[in-house]
Amino acid sequence: MDDFVTRHGLWNDTQQAQAQDFIARLEAGEWDVVRFSWADQHGVLRGKTLVADAGRSALRRGVNLTTTLLAKDTSHRSVFPVFATGGGFSVPGLQGGADFVIVADPGTLRTLPWAQRTAWVLCDAYMKDGQPCPFDTRRILRRAVAELATQQLSFVAGLEVEFHAFKLDEAAMQLGDSGQPGVPPRVSLLTHGHQYLTELRYDSVEALMELLRRELLALGLPLQSLEIEFGPSQFELVFGPTAGLAPADTMVLLRSAIKQICRRHGYHATFMCRPRIPNVMSSGWHLHQSLCRMADGANAFIPTQEGGAPLSPMGMHYLAGLQAHACGSAALASPTLNGYRRYRPLSLAPDRAIWAEDNRGAMLRVLGAPGDAASRIENRIGEPTANPYLYLASQLFAGLHGIAGQMDPGPSADAPYETPAPRLPRTLEQALAALRQDTWLCEKLGQGFVDYYCHIKEAEIARFNLEVSEWEQREYFDMF
Repeated sequence: MDDFVTRHGLWNDTQQAQAQDFIARLEAGEWDVVRFSWADQHGVLRGKTLVADAGRSALRRGVNLTTTLLAKDTSHRSVFPVFATGGGFSVPGLQGGADFVIVADPGTLRTLPWAQRTAWVLCDAYMKDGQPCPFDTRRILRRAVAELATQQLSFVAGLEVEFHAFKLDEAAMQLGDSGQPGVPPRVSLLTHGHQYLTELRYDSVEALMELLRRELLALGLPLQSLEIEFGPSQFELVFGPTAGLAPADTMVLLRSAIKQICRRHGYHATFMCRPRIPNVMSSGWHLHQSLCRMADGANAFIPTQEGGAPLSPMGMHYLAGLQAHACGSAALASPTLNGYRRYRPLSLAPDRAIWAEDNRGAMLRVLGAPGDAASRIENRIGEPTANPYLYLASQLFAGLHGIAGQMDPGPSADAPYETPAPRLPRTLEQALAALRQDTWLCEKLGQGFVDYYCHIKEAEIARFNLEVSEWEQREYFDMF
């Protein structure tokens, strides 16, 4: 059979078997439609929905998408000259709004419990000649995981994800509400906030929590807990550890799933770091990570000496790599202008590149002890809008540099807001400059990709700088 997958040898034996099972289930009539989804440069899911018969053939043929999707910033505006030579990307095959191809990874198949008879599958992006698309962020993480595997190690991560959910009062769908972006929905609170982990607050939103619990578990996500966070209408979900690409795949599906589920039931969910509401508290994405030995599955970060370092020597070197590349990786962990509103002293959000033992004020919170199979590093720098493939890849590349160079992270910063240390970027503009200056991350991510990513983000900054904010209006309109 001369289909796209076969012609270019895109699936391994396991994926071939998974695809056969997928096709058998389609032929048995289990689903009416298949959603082929691809995580774009922002970690936002895009794709096409095909009826079952068309989905069966598209599984091996692939699904065509226009290359202009690769040119979009967060307003969905194209910020590259797509009709210029190379489409403004300096990559052959991307000009003129040509097609690229997304190919299903059959191991990611899910049934969407909230949508009628609907299958969902995550895809990877390829050029029409079968070469990997250079801007496919899932492939960047796959490359990092493969580099780690050469040392007989696997990456393990658990997710703590904060977000806001509101009662949807008005969807803002009047004719004048459209645009790029359109007018956001009008919402009201589900909780007043400031009663962190209070049982009464949880009970008052039990209908939403039960809805999310039921649907996310039916989706097969490793949900462990649902929590009332500190801010008004703010919540946190915690997910158990998974390995390789799975934590990032979980995050892209999770965000889309929560927004879909909430919208269908009269709620509005947002992963925006710091929404513009009174008494707001910022949302973070805390990434718990460790490495495991492939030989026996044991956690390679477990220390062996009581009273010594909180992690094994490998763990401490990895920690030092995260610390050394903290500024360079900030733009990948916190990729929006809004995310930098979060980094404030004494706020449980980091403001400098430090580590500490079990201290939530530090960027890198270390949890480890002899015999503790859960010994790990919690990085608290991320915001929940981050593209998970880029965030996790930056962690792996940074940690591997620390291991290769046997870097020393220095002593624990037990007073994290007083310890002298490099300050984390305070703006997205500073973060992009730090990424460009980080030669190790530029090499590992690919200089072409870094230039592409920074161009998109710099276009967002340029649009922001042209806007007149409410702060400016209040500050100057009356006084001058």
